[in-house]
Amino acid sequence: MEKQIKILSVNVAKERGRKFPAGKIIINQQGIEGDVHADSVRPVSMMDIAVADQFYKITGAKPLEYGSFAENITFQSETETDIRMFDRFFSDEVQLEVIIKGKPWHDQFRDPGHYLMPREGIFCRVLRGGILQSGDLMTFLPKIFRIKVITLSDRAAKGIYKDRSGPEIVKMTEEIFSRLNWRFSIERQIIPDDKLLLEQLLETELKNSVDLIITTGGTGIGPRDITPEVMIKFIQKEIPGIMEMIRWKYGVEKPVVLVSRTLAGVSGTTLMFALPGSVNAVTEYMSEISKHIEHLFYMIHAVEHH
Repeated sequence: MEKQIKILSVNVAKERGRKFPAGKIIINQQGIEGDVHADSVRPVSMMDIAVADQFYKITGAKPLEYGSFAENITFQSETETDIRMFDRFFSDEVQLEVIIKGKPWHDQFRDPGHYLMPREGIFCRVLRGGILQSGDLMTFLPKIFRIKVITLSDRAAKGIYKDRSGPEIVKMTEEIFSRLNWRFSIERQIIPDDKLLLEQLLETELKNSVDLIITTGGTGIGPRDITPEVMIKFIQKEIPGIMEMIRWKYGVEKPVVLVSRTLAGVSGTTLMFALPGSVNAVTEYMSEISKHIEHLFYMIHAVEHH
């Protein structure tokens, strides 16, 4: 899904408002040297020229100069680029990551000649600095969230009964990420309630920088329930509040929920959840977790999003 884009213009403004072509720009960790938005939560702004063309077509306005939409970088590609959160742009020197998308059309197209960006305007943070100039080529790399769903069950692993909780997690996770309009891929695996096997699997997935790990099963107090003990070894920061709230909410009517040792936490930039093994419990837990996924990923990626 990688594609090349061509930089048509690089633009800078010393004060808030439209920007002006600069020939070339120097980018550092704070943003663009000399630009008013350097060292802000949105230091580098970009816009596909196809979006400006769409604005002209809708409004009948006369085409404006580069920088009129307050963009630092105006670019062009063979086809309009579908840009989403956490996508990246990189050249030999510069690497940028999308952390904010523009505001709705009806808010942003009232005054394009000053400080407003259209809905498809994007804002990036700097992962690596360098020099950019008009005519340069950059590579667009879309972010695909990699998700691993692990079912722990001796009987399901042997084929004695069909795994139902794993597919339910997959279904609800697909709904969450589709609603967020984030690209994703999901891999599901069934393993027995084996401590060493789970340790090896988690170690491999974390080494491969998977974005989200959700386990189902092994959260009870039986002799073969080992999921929380294993997962906690890999969690660097626990998130107790989510599971505490779920246990309280559903435990009022279902006391059995209160003995479930579910777990939530973070390892690096990987979000991790250990859920119960029943389909009903998975549905209840995922319904609550879904409310927090977006904010949790913003937090672990240090994105200020309001």
